[in-house]
Parts: sequence; C-alpha cells; structure tokens
Amino acid sequence: MSQSVSGNSESHRTTLADYKAALTAPGSRGAVVASLLARLPIAMIGISALLYVQRETGSFASAGLVSAGSLVGVSVGAVVQGRLIDRFGPTRPLLTTTVLFALAMTALVFAIEAHAPTLVLVPLAFGTGITEPMVGSASRALWTRLLPAGPTRNAAFSYEAISMEVFFILGPGFAGLLIAAPWAGTGIVTGSLTMIAGAVLFALSPTVRAWGPAPSSGGKLLGALASPGMRTLALAALGFGAVIGFVEVAVPAAATEAGNTSIGGLLLSAWSVSSVAFGVAYSLRPWPRQMGLRLPVLLAGFGALVALLALPGSLWGLALAMLAAGALITPQSTTHSAAIEIAAPKGTAAEAFGWVLTAVTLGLAFGQSISGYLVEHAGTDAAFLAAGAVGFALAAVVWLLRGTFRPKPSAPAVETPELVGAAR
Repeated sequence: MSQSVSGNSESHRTTLADYKAALTAPGSRGAVVASLLARLPIAMIGISALLYVQRETGSFASAGLVSAGSLVGVSVGAVVQGRLIDRFGPTRPLLTTTVLFALAMTALVFAIEAHAPTLVLVPLAFGTGITEPMVGSASRALWTRLLPAGPTRNAAFSYEAISMEVFFILGPGFAGLLIAAPWAGTGIVTGSLTMIAGAVLFALSPTVRAWGPAPSSGGKLLGALASPGMRTLALAALGFGAVIGFVEVAVPAAATEAGNTSIGGLLLSAWSVSSVAFGVAYSLRPWPRQMGLRLPVLLAGFGALVALLALPGSLWGLALAMLAAGALITPQSTTHSAAIEIAAPKGTAAEAFGWVLTAVTLGLAFGQSISGYLVEHAGTDAAFLAAGAVGFALAAVVWLLRGTFRPKPSAPAVETPELVGAAR
C-alpha cells in the first residue's frame, strides 16, 4: 500500500514564516475563520454536559457514562463523516449533520431537564456525538488540498492543534463559569449554538464548496485503517485520549472534594496553557526525529506526568502539576497529524483524520467511564495513577509496532493543492 510522503520530511520541522504562509494562503481565510467558530465550543460542550448531568443527578459516575456515550457517538460519526467528506466533499455532509445535531442536542437537554434515567440519557448523548459536525477533520484535510506537502502544510497542521488547545483553555473555563448560572444547561446550549453557526459558515465558504465530489478511493471496509501505520497511529491516539479522559473526570472531582466545584473547569484549562506554549516550541524542533519513536516516547512521557497528578495535596499543587503534564498535549496532536501524512493511503485524508479522532474519543470514553468509577470508589489519586498506567501500556504496544512507520521515498503526497485556483 502506498504511503503519503517521502522519508526526508519525517522530522516535520517548521518556522514561524511557515505559519504565516499557511494562514495567508489563497482561499484559506474564510474557511479558517469559520472553522475557528465551529471548533471553539468543542471542549466547552463536553465539560458543560459533564457538569450539567452531575448537577442534575448528583453522580459523577452517571455524568461520566453520559459523557462517554457522546464520545462513542463522535468516534463513529468521525469515520462515517470522514468517508462521506472524501467522497462527496464537505458541504453536503456537514450541513446534513448540523441539522441532525441540533435536533439531537435539543432532545438531550429536554431529557436532562425531565430527570430521565441514565439509561435514557446515554443513547441520547450518543446521538449528539454521532451527529456532531466534523469540521475539525474537514479543516485539517482541507490543508492537504490548499498547500503542497512540506513545512508550510506541517505548520498548518500545527496551527490546527495549537488552536484546539486554545479552545481547550477557553472551553473548560467558560463551562466552569456558566455552570454557576441560574440554569445549569446554559453552557451546553451556548456551545451548541456556536458550533452550529460555525459549521454552517464553514460548509458554505467558497473554498470548501469548491471541494467537490471525488471518485471512491477503493471501497475497502477498513478504508484508511487498512494501512498498518494508520493502525499503529490509532493505538497511539487511543492512549492519548484515554489518559485525557481519566483526567477530565478526576480533576473536576478533586475540585468538588475541595469544596470548589466551579474551579474544576479552570484547572483543566491550566494544562492547555502549557500545551500551547510548548506546542509552538516543539513544532520548531520536533523530537524524536523518527515518527516510529516519536509516538511512543511522547505517549509514555505524558502518562508519567499525568501519574504525578496524584502527588499534590492542594488545588494549587494540582494546577502546577497540570501545567507540567500539559506540555506534551499539543506535541502529540501535531505528531498525529504529521503521522497521517506518512501512513494514510492517497485520497483518504478526511477519513484518516476521522480515524484518529475516533481513536481519541474512544480513549476519552474509556478513560472517563473508568475514572468516574474510580473516583467514587477509590478516590481521585487512583484515577490519576490508572491514567498513567494506561498511557505506559499503550506506549509499549506502539513502540513494538514502530516499524510500521517506514515511508517510501517515491510515494506521492496525500493530496495536491487543487483548490487554490478555484478559491481565488
């Protein structure tokens, strides 16, 4: 199976000039702005839903299960939407799913307000997840059409990851503040409306509409995941998501135990601050150079730093430890995007990003559901230690499979910048 980039680009080093070139590329401006609006509330919706359900049910275990249901839905929707986007272009799939998402989210909010049992809330949450418009996958895949392979495209991928971390700084903070509003559902509704507006604007932007239908890339059941390198990447993304999932439940629980529930979202924002700062520096000189080593090394380091969250005895100490752990978030996100360039078969860019998102969200769902149980039965420290153990275990598996990342020097890029002329 053909790979996507040549081996001489594996370091994926960029400069600040590459960021400017990417963001000022012809046809990029409208799509970039709309994508920002659509992706801004991603973290806000998740944390708002978690806190909203916990407020109404009084149980972090129930809240974790509902959140996990949504994430499982996202994991399914990411791949399905990715294939549809590769096949038909983004506009029709995104507009359709946006309408369905609005209906599903309305049903979930009414069910929460009616104090429906967890068995009802979980499938409704799954519905919101599977219909969530995958603007992030489409946006990343769009860069493979706007920009040629090389440092500028790598800078665009890094920008996508760094901007997401900015949203993960703002999102939990907004969620923590809005949960204190007179109505606990304020955060989830505000975030959903913002996502809907951004998705519609992105789908209707000229550059995105110029991305028309394309011939099927082969019709295989596994699609992009048929590549051995993509399967290894999916395992790394699964571990990344699982570690974060444990933390996203354990940190708000630690804040609640300390008698300050509203600070939980702000604590989650803390590690996104260091993630952004270190992510920019890391993109200038990524390490290790070989992708097969970079994936397991970053995941193992992340697991180790998260395990250390069990040590602090105060919220201030936890915040400092979160800053340290966050340093390896954006480097992993940018590495996942760069790895797709190596591993994804030609013509499967959106689906490949969908598989990575699927793996991350399945990891999040696993981590959140197990963490909710551990928090209620063994305490937050047990959840942090379990997160570290899961990260180490999957990093070991990825290390054993490192040989699957051996790009062929003669292979073509994933896509060509065919939309530049159409977008002018």
